[in-house]
Amino acid sequence: MENKQEFEELNISAVQNHEDSTPEVEKDEFSVVEATNLTDGLKKEVEFGNVSDELSEIQPEDIESEAEHEISADENQVQQTYKGISPLRLVARRFFRSKLSIVGIIMIVALFVFSFLGPVIYDKWGETTVDRANVKESITKTYDAVDADGNPVQITEEIVFENFYQQYAPLTKDHLLGTDDQGMDVFVRLMYGGRISLFIGFIVVILETLIGVILGGIAGYFGGWVDQVIMRIVDIFNCIPTLPILLIASAVIESWNVPSDTRIYLLMAIITLFSWSGVARLVRGQILSLREQEYITATKVMGLPTWRKIFLHLIPNVMPQLIVSMTLGLGSVILYESTLSYLGLGVQLPKAAWGTMIAKSNIPEVMQYHPNVWLPAGILIVIAVLGFNFVGDGLRDAMDPKSKK
Repeated sequence: MENKQEFEELNISAVQNHEDSTPEVEKDEFSVVEATNLTDGLKKEVEFGNVSDELSEIQPEDIESEAEHEISADENQVQQTYKGISPLRLVARRFFRSKLSIVGIIMIVALFVFSFLGPVIYDKWGETTVDRANVKESITKTYDAVDADGNPVQITEEIVFENFYQQYAPLTKDHLLGTDDQGMDVFVRLMYGGRISLFIGFIVVILETLIGVILGGIAGYFGGWVDQVIMRIVDIFNCIPTLPILLIASAVIESWNVPSDTRIYLLMAIITLFSWSGVARLVRGQILSLREQEYITATKVMGLPTWRKIFLHLIPNVMPQLIVSMTLGLGSVILYESTLSYLGLGVQLPKAAWGTMIAKSNIPEVMQYHPNVWLPAGILIVIAVLGFNFVGDGLRDAMDPKSKK
């Protein structure tokens, strides 16, 4: 109150002095400025005093209760947002928010359409059809010689030869990506090669998942000596260098002169044999933590058989991790198959596979002058591996219960 009275008196006196000293403006100029500054200072003091009085009236308990109220309001809003949404729908919503996941799905769908529907739509050539159009080519050669008088002369000779198939044909409307050294259409063989590569990838992943689920589930549920035996077997398979063993096994199969179709199934069995250990370790670790849950104790009290406890109550709770593992494993299996085919130990001619098509680059002439024969297959392998990895990463993030996105 004293500050307010002093402020009013000073304001009145400043106005009176200003009115009385109008003729002497120059003399009283500084006094008016000082009065104005003092007036502003008193205003700030009064305002600060009012604010401090208001702050002193607020208690810490009020601040805490207000913060708790805001937090509870936010939680209620989140609960209302996700109320009534099933877990599957919530996972799908998180998955499709990722741009890389959508890109991966587009890649995979495009590959499946290209590989499985492409030969039906574009049926001008078959997988092993050779373009047997007669093509005459000529080569002109010049020789240096000496005539009867000893004078140097040049002899020109034209050599004409006939091909019975279109070898290394250029890119035309008849052959969209040209032909290879056997006169077979590269574009069509890419589609059939995609069928084999994707088929091998899916079959191997399904088989290795089944083996890993069975052995990992048994090891995780029973524990003890059963767990020790199975895990030591897993450690042995993990210590074996996979690629050299695959090369040796493929070389042995080649020495047996196995037909091409049978060779594909043997190749899938070999890759599966050395790929299940990672899935078994994953399942075993998850079941070790799940078997102590209350619902598993309830199944024991109910007297359910062991196989029902493992495969109907434990394994379904490991499915999110299994789906992610299977998706990421598809890219690795495709790379394995392509590597073996590239080294001549996988799918053999006349069957088409992306790896065997890339193997054409071992010929220096093809590597340098005909990139259309081997480069498209390499691009498709990159697209397949990236697509499955993008989808696997998206599923892993979407199924993470700690994710708040």
